[in-house]
Amino acid sequence: MFLRQSILSACGAAILGLVMTASGKAWVTPNRTTLLTFSGQVALPGVVLTAGTYTFERADGHPDIVRVLSRDRSRVYFMAFTRQVDRPEGLPASRIVTFGEASGGAPPIEAWYPPDSSTGHGFIYDTKR
Repeated sequence: MFLRQSILSACGAAILGLVMTASGKAWVTPNRTTLLTFSGQVALPGVVLTAGTYTFERADGHPDIVRVLSRDRSRVYFMAFTRQVDRPEGLPASRIVTFGEASGGAPPIEAWYPPDSSTGHGFIYDTKR
């Protein structure tokens, strides 16, 4: 049983490694990428981003995977599955992200809505902590 779990874990890690080292071309599609600038700290699951400009993008062929990189694309801060969410009625087109309640720290980004899209990407936070 332990050997089987170890093999499955190793295979999963290898697949994740291949996905993470995939060519940047697989990710760069103009209608799937947004540059966002934050004036203060914000949070994503497992990471706090300091004030600055970041690249938000979704994977080609995997619309539920979102990656957040530095503006120059040299550093990956976040990559995970998201859930599809509808843009709330009345949310101005200029609002690219929505935030949740900050519990003493950086406000968490609830969702990213790519420009000209009626749906967005809801970030999945571990609520058990």
